[in-house]
Amino acid sequence: MNMNDGMPYMLSVEEAQERILAMFQTLDSERKPLLDALGQVLAEDVVSTLDIPPLTNSSMDGYAVRHEGIDGATHDFPMELRVIGYLAAGQLPQQEVLDGTAVRIMTGAPIPPGADTVVPFEETDEYEMKALGISPLEITSIKVMKDVSMGANLRPAGQDIQKGQMVLKKGMLLRPSEMGVLASLGRDTVEVIRRPVVAVIATGDELIEPGEPVSAGKIYNSNSYSVAAAVLRYGGIPRVIGIAGDNLDSMNSKLDEGLTADMLLTSAGVSRGDYDIVKDVLASRGEIDFWSVRMRPAKPLAFGVFPSPDGKKVPHIGLPGNPVSALVAFEEMVRPAILKMLGRFDLEKPTVRAVLEDDIVNGDERRVYARAIITHRDGRYRAHLTGDQGSGILTSMALANGLAICPEDVQVMKAGEEVDVQMLDWPALGLNP
Repeated sequence: MNMNDGMPYMLSVEEAQERILAMFQTLDSERKPLLDALGQVLAEDVVSTLDIPPLTNSSMDGYAVRHEGIDGATHDFPMELRVIGYLAAGQLPQQEVLDGTAVRIMTGAPIPPGADTVVPFEETDEYEMKALGISPLEITSIKVMKDVSMGANLRPAGQDIQKGQMVLKKGMLLRPSEMGVLASLGRDTVEVIRRPVVAVIATGDELIEPGEPVSAGKIYNSNSYSVAAAVLRYGGIPRVIGIAGDNLDSMNSKLDEGLTADMLLTSAGVSRGDYDIVKDVLASRGEIDFWSVRMRPAKPLAFGVFPSPDGKKVPHIGLPGNPVSALVAFEEMVRPAILKMLGRFDLEKPTVRAVLEDDIVNGDERRVYARAIITHRDGRYRAHLTGDQGSGILTSMALANGLAICPEDVQVMKAGEEVDVQMLDWPALGLNP
């Protein structure tokens, strides 16, 4: 551990991120049912075994005809055709369309032999016959009022996907659209990178679990729930271990429960207090890399590894105890690690340039992540701070949809200046991520 005059050396945010990410690799794969794999990364190339659509079909409700039979048709000089059949989606054609004939066809139904064009209902006199009380199934002839172009309203076989085509490539993120493509190929399972299991431990004798009666000197354990929820949000599987007391026996017991996970997260116990034992346990049982980052909030942040019972090294990130610090540290350090384990490459958070509506004061040459509400007005993004920026004001995160960033070497960013903002919540702006 690097020290400077007895004080911990503060890494830059980028240095800390680089050291943390170097300890993580993409996890192994698993085969899962389609819907269970949403949001995971594809671990196989998907090649189609069929054409989609399998047959040339109609893209409109109308009449399948030979184009030569309607050539030159107008409202004043319609072409009359004999209706010889009806086709719904899922049915196979039984008749061939010959000169002077038509088959009534619904969207998605295969085009019958002999037909090369579909005339929509509205270009015929079908609606007039319906107005006279004639059922569509009773229609024996129709008049075509318009010469639609040859091949109109046809979807050729294989227009979307052709047999043997590479449809989805390994490494793609599975969104609802990819789920639909897989289902259209007849796939009910898919090989994906598995989700990382992340153990979550809170520390502190003052903590009690929600639902328990509160007493003097006690506070509810919020960090486990906010951190576990963040793990879940970004694709991990949280394993909430519970609360470790401020003693070695309790800390080691909880630690042992978490060492089968892919990553271990603790909150509190990483600053310079007498009861901040996480870094001491990390130093005695594992390897400590660093425990201070040049950022505010979340300066005290420990990183290292613990040996697991099976001989592997389990990366550990010791988050600060203040609830805002824990969440900001999670966004900057833990989130990218989870995404890397998931096989994702888009590790950076979406960022916009916004006009500050409040000053950001930076008094100690750390990078400031100010909680802000981002709106879009008059063609520009605007950043309004959520109020008191204390690291214990958890509601400042609940109100925020972005983190406005003041660089380390800037003492004050004034209202009216432009600022980079990491977005926490795109939907709050009515945008897609």
